[in-house]
Amino acid sequence: MPEVSTKPYLLRAIYEWCTDNGYTPHIAVVVDASTRVPMQFVKNGEIVLNISFEATSGLKMDNELIRFSARFGGVSRDISVPVENVIAIYARENGQGMAFEAPAEYAVEDAADVVEPETTAPTLTSVPVSVEKTEQTEEPPTDDQPDPPKKGGRPVLTRIK
Repeated sequence: MPEVSTKPYLLRAIYEWCTDNGYTPHIAVVVDASTRVPMQFVKNGEIVLNISFEATSGLKMDNELIRFSARFGGVSRDISVPVENVIAIYARENGQGMAFEAPAEYAVEDAADVVEPETTAPTLTSVPVSVEKTEQTEEPPTDDQPDPPKKGGRPVLTRIK
């Protein structure tokens, strides 16, 4: 008997962890001919699916297939995803989860699209700048007084580099 992959077991474990902690489990899937999903929602050959109890009906996570019904634009659709096409499962709220390697045939197709970077060193060129003295009539803005905090709405994380 051939050995069964650990991937379906890990998918079920992360799904259970998400639901036990009140998180919303999502899966990222590579779409190919064996994947049944609404094609209008596929971007760059991939789709992200909410597989929470509230978003699905009849979720069945077997060793070979993940099957369920879900509503897309108010229309119920039967979804079928081969386990080998799942490239990630994670909690929407915090991004914690697990990523997997893409299927071999998908990785080969992508490799043909990749453009290898040039191996030559970058060259520096000078850009002419016209220097003119102008009188400044306004004071330059100061950073001493930050903008007042905004009221209401959701908090936003600003990433500063």
